[in-house]
Amino acid sequence: MIGSDVTVRVLEIRGDVVRVGVDAPRDVQVHREEVFHAVRAANLEAASAAAPSPAVLAGLRKRPTPQGGVPSQTAPDGEPAATPPADPPAAP
Repeated sequence: MIGSDVTVRVLEIRGDVVRVGVDAPRDVQVHREEVFHAVRAANLEAASAAAPSPAVLAGLRKRPTPQGGVPSQTAPDGEPAATPPADPPAAP
């Protein structure tokens, strides 16, 4: 037992290989050590990544709807946005 809600069990011993099982609540993360270090490194890298510039963020905000109710078809750089392909006709 680890604390009052985590149980560690030996599931199988075969030669020099031991399978271990861990019973823990969902909010308790359980990883092998090498996986834990890889997840931690990825989280640190993501947290230290540069934030996008204000210009990039401004280009992502929703464009105003022109009169007539159809959203603008202009990309953030002012060029016409690519038009998605039309839906195929419905089967009779």
